[in-house]
Amino acid sequence: MEYEQQVIVAGAGPTGLLNALGLAQQGLDVTVVERSSEPNDAPRAILYHWSTLDGLERLGLYDDATQAGFLKQDYAHHVRDTGETIHYGLKALEGRVKHPHNLHLGQGALARIILRHLEQLPNARVLWGHKITGISQDESAVRVAAEHDGNPVRLRAPWLIGADGAGSAVRNALNLPFEGFTWPERFVAANIRFPDDRKGWAQTTFYVDDVLGAIIVKIDNSGPHGLWRYTYMEDAVLPEEGVVERLPRFLEQIFGPEVAAGITLDAIAPYRMHQRSAPTYRVGRVLLAGDAAHATNPTGGFGLTMGLFDSYVLNEALGAVIAGRAGESVLDAYSELRRSAFIDKASPRATANKRLIFHSSDPVQRDGDLELFRRMGNDPDLAAEVLFFTKTLETPSLVH
Repeated sequence: MEYEQQVIVAGAGPTGLLNALGLAQQGLDVTVVERSSEPNDAPRAILYHWSTLDGLERLGLYDDATQAGFLKQDYAHHVRDTGETIHYGLKALEGRVKHPHNLHLGQGALARIILRHLEQLPNARVLWGHKITGISQDESAVRVAAEHDGNPVRLRAPWLIGADGAGSAVRNALNLPFEGFTWPERFVAANIRFPDDRKGWAQTTFYVDDVLGAIIVKIDNSGPHGLWRYTYMEDAVLPEEGVVERLPRFLEQIFGPEVAAGITLDAIAPYRMHQRSAPTYRVGRVLLAGDAAHATNPTGGFGLTMGLFDSYVLNEALGAVIAGRAGESVLDAYSELRRSAFIDKASPRATANKRLIFHSSDPVQRDGDLELFRRMGNDPDLAAEVLFFTKTLETPSLVH
């Protein structure tokens, strides 16, 4: 079977689907190619920073997303060694921005929302269970070879967006290196339900400790006490198949034996963390976005944030190029500016966040790092200034 379209998008995660939706809303014929047979609901990113919500609104997704997830403003750092809890939040953004809150929603849930919107457009399709096996391009088109149920499938389009994750088949087919490093530890993301309402806990708590460091986040209000995400770190030499059996030991030390005994596990996903980037996000008629272009450890939620910002600026720029309203130089600008946002801002900040929460063995260094958050709790102007960091990860429109 052979398909013709204006844009092929590899990957049906949020980054790929947002690009597909943005392009399809501009009237372009778009085909999404996804290796899996359905959206991935494994525990992954859940945080949508306030700065990303305008983009969801422009694409017509904000109302559905906020109804499915929930909005929050509060944060806390809890230091295990000293017992100190530092509270601060996004209230400082009120009156300064349109959406002074973050959204918590599983990325699988967002993917399903985007899919519902795509299904309403006759010029968009998703090919599930299609594994990309090869890519070639010339001056006028990209050709994608894929396999579905053992049968060859061929697709042709003037443009291809590779948004197929950190193990990107598109990036590999381009022979692009994924420069950087992989962290020696393993992260484990567990969706859990508490036997109580967790009164006194912020809806995002960074549990600071060099052994039991964790990120504890409320995902939604489902069930009696909501669904929570508990993300922690363990030695990567431990066998993955034993992760469920090892989980109670961590829970008992943080929440106490009585609460831990009442916790139920909904889902769990161990994974490795990276700080990596491709050297360029454009090779001819192929563009990279999201984790296919860059991968970061998730401390602070910058991986998904970068993918969203990639999508917002890329689908607009590529749509303008196809419509003849912009030259291809805007795609070179996309590559340069998005890579700079990752290398110079997102990756260093995520690395610093990980060091504070999970590697805080030096009490002097830790206390100095935490002082900023103490001040944020008492100084709204400082809090707003710090919270505006995520806005700096966005690339303004390249189409003028």
